[in-house]
Amino acid sequence: MNGPIYITGAGVVSAIGVGKEATLDSLREVQSGIRPMKYLSSCHQDIPVGEVQLSNAEMASLLGIADDPAFTRTALLGRLALREALDEAQLSGEALREVPFISATTVGGMDRRELFHDQEKDCDLAHAIIATHNCGTSTELIASQFGDFAMLSTISTACSSATNAIIAGADMLRCGLAEIVVVGGAESLSKFHLNGFNTLMILDRRPCRPFDADRAGLNLGEGAAYLVMETAASVSRRGVRPLCSLDGYGNACDAFHQTASSPNGEGAFLAMTEALQMAGLEAADIQYVNAHGTGTPNNDLSESVALQRVFGSEMPFVSSTKSFTGHTTSASGSVEAVICILAMNRQFLPPNLNWETPIDGGIIPVTGSHSPVELRHVMSNAFGFGGNDSSIILSRYEG
Repeated sequence: MNGPIYITGAGVVSAIGVGKEATLDSLREVQSGIRPMKYLSSCHQDIPVGEVQLSNAEMASLLGIADDPAFTRTALLGRLALREALDEAQLSGEALREVPFISATTVGGMDRRELFHDQEKDCDLAHAIIATHNCGTSTELIASQFGDFAMLSTISTACSSATNAIIAGADMLRCGLAEIVVVGGAESLSKFHLNGFNTLMILDRRPCRPFDADRAGLNLGEGAAYLVMETAASVSRRGVRPLCSLDGYGNACDAFHQTASSPNGEGAFLAMTEALQMAGLEAADIQYVNAHGTGTPNNDLSESVALQRVFGSEMPFVSSTKSFTGHTTSASGSVEAVICILAMNRQFLPPNLNWETPIDGGIIPVTGSHSPVELRHVMSNAFGFGGNDSSIILSRYEG
């Protein structure tokens, strides 16, 4: 398949809203979702997070299912986002039998495993919880409400996971293995999640400040987002209108360190360059970059260097929307892809919140309101531990 890859459906849930309209409202009204913990039980109550403002029972009610104690929060978040994406793309029932589903997660069902740790004496309940613990089961639980997909696959490459799911699905379309794919990721907060990042000493006790000289770390978040992608032939046959196109993507691994980004941003540079080459675009053609922008001292400087290597004096608008949602880790690539689609189709720039002072040698992010603004091609970055770095380029649909 040599033609365009179109995105015809998108669904999202995060700390700034359930669904695209709520997400759009929060972005345009500059309402961050970083708050004190409400649903996650932790002794570290001084750490702010980006929680979805719904209990598991409330999400189950929205989905019309029972509040099963063995059902994971990751799966509930995923189902909400997947339902919106499938509805928009007008996909359901028998049609899904020809559609692969590729979902990303790292935490999987860890939230339930922790919550019921003290109830392992209840053997039946413990068995049910353990059975939903692994990442692949999260994908199965998310998909099971909507029908029988052609195949299920799970990707876990830390913070680049959901973007790599998008890339894997696009490769299936290009190779003729499918005409429609559903891709994205879901991730819930857990003690394991929080304590791991806290041990690395990269969690901020204040709302995060990506690309600021005073940045002190990230705020963890949770959420889910999925995209329906299909070939031009499928779009024409089904009579659906694309939201945008996926024109280029790149993945590279610099393997510099287990958790740190390389000083010269080599992996990020290679991923962005590959995405531009595939899209047949020059650096000057990109109007906006949704940066990985975690707010950690290491990431933001490394990404700044990589962006400067790619764009030089023709730097596009850049912002990190993790200052709104928190870092949704394995789901971040698809959550931020949906934000890019909203920004491009509504012609506005999501600001980089809490920024005040530039990094020495760093980029200057978008902080104020810029609307309307002409966005034709946007890039979204997702960089994972171990240097697994991915970039995608989305373009406005001109049909």
